[in-house]
Amino acid sequence: MVENNRGDVLGADLLRGHTDTIVLALLHHDDSYGFEIFKRIRDATGGRHEIKEATLYATYRRLTKDGLIEAYWGDESQGGRRKYYRITDAGRAVYRRNVAAWALTRDLIDSLLDLDRPAGLSDATPRRST
Repeated sequence: MVENNRGDVLGADLLRGHTDTIVLALLHHDDSYGFEIFKRIRDATGGRHEIKEATLYATYRRLTKDGLIEAYWGDESQGGRRKYYRITDAGRAVYRRNVAAWALTRDLIDSLLDLDRPAGLSDATPRRST
């Protein structure tokens, strides 16, 4: 467990394993440049979590090498040219698989942590009192 920039304790290891999927999710919506992705992650969490820029840039390099995203240079605007990233078809397929795997994992962990609820019941399923 680590503290984020507001002193809250986070399961950083849980989040760290999903950096690729988080980046793919953001690029699934539209192309973006590196620092903008950093800001979108920070803003989406209300500032509760940031992924270090060095971690993100390593992620961009790995995803590019794996053919899941591709990089291109944007037009100059207020300074130097920005390197933008876009998701590829292979990246979309990996994103969909990762989201499905996350949903199954989340359901499994929810079942294991909520020991009072019989296995296989969702939150929408009414619970019977005993």
